[in-house]
Amino acid sequence: MKAAEQRVPLTDLYQGDHWAKAQALVPLASKAGFTPELWVASAGLGLRPVTDTAPAYAATFSLRHADSVAASPDDSARWWRCLQANDSKRSLASLSQRGHMLLVLSEAYANVMASDLDSLAQGANDTLLIGGAQSHPGITRVPSDATLRHALGGTLTSLNVRMAAAWLDRCSNARLTSPETRAAWNTWTAQVSKRETYNRLPLTDEAVIEFIRTNHAQHPGHSRTRMLRELRSQGLACEQKRFAHLYAVTVEKQ
Repeated sequence: MKAAEQRVPLTDLYQGDHWAKAQALVPLASKAGFTPELWVASAGLGLRPVTDTAPAYAATFSLRHADSVAASPDDSARWWRCLQANDSKRSLASLSQRGHMLLVLSEAYANVMASDLDSLAQGANDTLLIGGAQSHPGITRVPSDATLRHALGGTLTSLNVRMAAAWLDRCSNARLTSPETRAAWNTWTAQVSKRETYNRLPLTDEAVIEFIRTNHAQHPGHSRTRMLRELRSQGLACEQKRFAHLYAVTVEKQ
């Protein structure tokens, strides 16, 4: 109980490449002429500024993740509405009244927040969505584009936030959605887009199990999804359902 009561700033609560790149958006936005505030959309906390504090938690809206808070998209949406129900001041619509808004959302989180995005779109002013799941009239959207990963580097997990950084590098006139910025973006993407092909090496069950054992011993906190990502990042192949079965046999039944 004592550990659960310990609160830390949100800037220190999250980890990984995606979070590091998200925090790096702040100086990039300042350089582009904005006065930025960084907020997080959290499956455990709702919409929060990173200056807030909270106890450590494990929650996500990614349905196949071990820490998923729901079994279906509808469940996730209801969970989000409950988190936000008693805090109208911390909504996308209220934040948009402060000025420009840059949203960086995965498909899973954008689906959960769809009603919030629709409300935001009704009064959005210079609002840009990187990633997301669908268009919302009134919000400029740049869908996630895997053909840019060759130029931006990193994993697909951090692609949206890397795209946001590249967009801010091209911002002009202290506006996110100016025609000049869009034109600069289109010119750049036309030059660097490259479709990726995968030639991964297939593994036997025994080799996959050995990888899982080694990875789990070195990183006991890694989820099954993260482990599979790391295997594939090494140029190795294993179908998701097969990996899940071997992971269960190797780790979950220990």
